Amino acid sequence: MGKILWRPSEKRIKNTNLYRFIRFINKKFGRDFTEYESLYRWSIDNIPDFWASLWEFAGIKASKSYVQVIDDPGKMPGAVWFTGSRLNFAENLLRYRDDEPALVFKGENRDVTRMTYRELYDETALVARSLRDAGVQAKDRVAGFMPNMPETIICMLAATSIGAIWSSCSPDFGIKGMLDRFGQIRPKVLFAADGYIFKGKRFDSLEPISDIIKELPATEKAVVIPYTQKEPDIRGIPNAILYQDFKSREPAAEIEFEQLPFDHPLYIMYSSGTTGLPKCMVQSAGGILINHLKELTLHTDLKREDNIFYFTTCGWMMWNWLASSLGTGATIILFDGNPFHPGPGALFKLAQDEKITIFGTSAGYIAALQSSGIRPVKEYDLRPLRTILSTGSPLPVEAFEYIYRDVKEDVQLSSISGGSDLNGCFALGNPIGPVYAGELQCRGLGMKVEAFDETGRPVINRQGELVCTAPFPSMPIYFQDDPDNRKYLSAYFDIYPNVWRHGDFIEINNHGGVIIYGRSDATLNPGGVRIGTADIYRLVEQMDEIEDSIVVGQTRANDIRIILFVQMAKGFDLNKELIKRIREIIRKGASPRHVPAKVISVPDIPYTLNMKKVELAVKKVIHGQPVLNKDSLRNPESLNYFMDIKELQED
Repeated sequence: MGKILWRPSEKRIKNTNLYRFIRFINKKFGRDFTEYESLYRWSIDNIPDFWASLWEFAGIKASKSYVQVIDDPGKMPGAVWFTGSRLNFAENLLRYRDDEPALVFKGENRDVTRMTYRELYDETALVARSLRDAGVQAKDRVAGFMPNMPETIICMLAATSIGAIWSSCSPDFGIKGMLDRFGQIRPKVLFAADGYIFKGKRFDSLEPISDIIKELPATEKAVVIPYTQKEPDIRGIPNAILYQDFKSREPAAEIEFEQLPFDHPLYIMYSSGTTGLPKCMVQSAGGILINHLKELTLHTDLKREDNIFYFTTCGWMMWNWLASSLGTGATIILFDGNPFHPGPGALFKLAQDEKITIFGTSAGYIAALQSSGIRPVKEYDLRPLRTILSTGSPLPVEAFEYIYRDVKEDVQLSSISGGSDLNGCFALGNPIGPVYAGELQCRGLGMKVEAFDETGRPVINRQGELVCTAPFPSMPIYFQDDPDNRKYLSAYFDIYPNVWRHGDFIEINNHGGVIIYGRSDATLNPGGVRIGTADIYRLVEQMDEIEDSIVVGQTRANDIRIILFVQMAKGFDLNKELIKRIREIIRKGASPRHVPAKVISVPDIPYTLNMKKVELAVKKVIHGQPVLNKDSLRNPESLNYFMDIKELQED
């Protein structure tokens, strides 16, 4: 059990949405819950009652209520949720239409712009009318190739108000990466910005847009939003029109929100795609709505008066998650650019200026912040900041300690984990419970998450495979172009029938906390013992000499041996003495089984566009196997450094 770093006061607990929800459940069902774990146990033992109660508590707007919560709580996949209901996703996000702030946007090297809920509604109405005039109907696909800017949210809301399916990628995706995604879904309309800014430099998107449109015959219109230029030249783009010319010129009217079934398709999300074409995961409007409101309202304690920020691009599920904050009436803070430009404190300057109460980011950002030596607690006024969220990869103990020492002492640090597959979390924050160093606070309400050992049995206080043994509403309803569900079944149900296998290696402890050890497909198995890569990263990357690292298993002599690749910090070289010290630190800090057989220096470490290390791609390269889709990588050229390494041929 880790050290307790923070515990909420009694006053804070009683002011949370979760505390109100517990009282709501106690009154409704005659229970006497006082803490999270008993509520969690009830939520997974009474799945229909839990989700029905959440529907009521969250105030889901529906033109027609449901007749049945779930047809079969034991069926997975294929369970049908909230049968008979009719609703619209965008209508639930636009339930407020007043002069309170909805969106605050800060672009790199740009002044802050603001938009009220009334303005957001009116702008969405104009774009929705234009989409209808363009022939867009329910189930048509509408795509975005956009920075994290207000127009992206507006276009998503306009599309989903009609019942069209939204999908987006950030503009730093390469042309092939874009076509691998949008080529599969064949959007009818593509919204795209003319470019983006990163580290003070302008990047043009007009030429990529032109190349993409030429390869997408089903795309009837490309709507270009000026962002880096006032009047971009779009003559080279087929079927192109500027945003201001596309947008209806008639006065804003009431939005005609199409009333659709709970399982009507809403989003298409993508897998990382480093082992082949990305999977196109189609998710339902009702499922995403109710799950996001659960996570935002109960686990994140988001309220109308909050200012919520997440450092994300439109190609990561955290953008979709953040957008759903509109359903609570909170203010969303959008940022596009480099988080370290013009200096490492850029985002905390934003947090100070905009009085951010909930600050979300990635574990990689926190590690980079720690390495920079910055101490936000000394430089910025963060008094309004109540919660820090972290996801994307496991957050090590040292990063927890850094937050409480150098960022803010009285803050709830919620490390959260899930994925694009469910557009949400399996484990996340508990605003009425303590924070333990290195732990995710709890499993999500209504999510029957367990750790399976090698025999498929649930274990406590032992590392195992993350599984979910009961259905949940935000599961994909299907994969694009997968009529027999073969891709869907093989993605999650190939190992344990009727049980979702997520692909993470975790440990659940006695008090309900969760520790993530990394991807299970990258789990190391020296001598047949399963070891998580996160154990090694948290030790190695605390060393001043190491900038970054990646660890994989190499098949050798009918066994697996651990290979640690390190990117050296500036001014340091890898030598025998340092290798010896690295091994000793790992031996003492983890175990003798974690000690790498080889420690090898490389110039760069490969990452996906969402800043996740790609151990599996490196593993393929060192075994001479092809990596099929390098366009999913932020730095694909880095894989060349792992080819034909002589040391890997030596004992």
